[in-house]
Amino acid sequence: MRVLLVEDDELLGDGLSTGLTQARYTVDWLKDGVSADQALRTEDFDIVVLDLSLPKMPGITVLQNLRSRGKTVPVLILTARESIEDRVKGLDSGADDYLTKPFDLDELCARLRALQRRFSSRAAPLLTYKNISLDPASHAVTLDDKPINVSRREFSLLQKLLENTGRVLSREHLTQSLYGWGSDVDSNALEVHIHNLRKKLGQNVIHTIRGVGYLVDKNKDDS
Repeated sequence: MRVLLVEDDELLGDGLSTGLTQARYTVDWLKDGVSADQALRTEDFDIVVLDLSLPKMPGITVLQNLRSRGKTVPVLILTARESIEDRVKGLDSGADDYLTKPFDLDELCARLRALQRRFSSRAAPLLTYKNISLDPASHAVTLDDKPINVSRREFSLLQKLLENTGRVLSREHLTQSLYGWGSDVDSNALEVHIHNLRKKLGQNVIHTIRGVGYLVDKNKDDS
């Protein structure tokens, strides 16, 4: 899952970026509202963690601009502002959740997972497909109830595909989900991850749609 973190506090931002990366998120960290607004106009993210008190452009304006463009990406506001008025304004401006500082990283990750479930129209905490189960909370994958060892990016790729069962996801979209800014990405990196997942889970889970991208078929009865 690719997260855009918008936080101007260096210490907090660094800690969040490290913690979310360890929790298997792909994190892009920006420190001002103008940069965040531009990034949200040009790139796709799975979720946004947004501070309100930002230099150059307030976080609430970034949020309002995002929603005015019809973008539905989930947004969690992360701020020291605790008043009911601030919370109401944030939620009414299009935020999906609100967490005040100080906070616990585990709670933040749980809220991000909940937002992603809601965005994917999925009530159950586990992602299941045929004999495959993926647990976003414990970062575990099982096949026929037996644990499968997957890398961080293999896990993220499989989660992205299972959350979009029945939809073809482009190579570019999947690559953006796996790698943040500043990553040195080999041209065949995505194909290597796909190849590894097929070896571990079977050849009939992830389908290649030539010239378009990859798909996990919605028909779970396929063999």
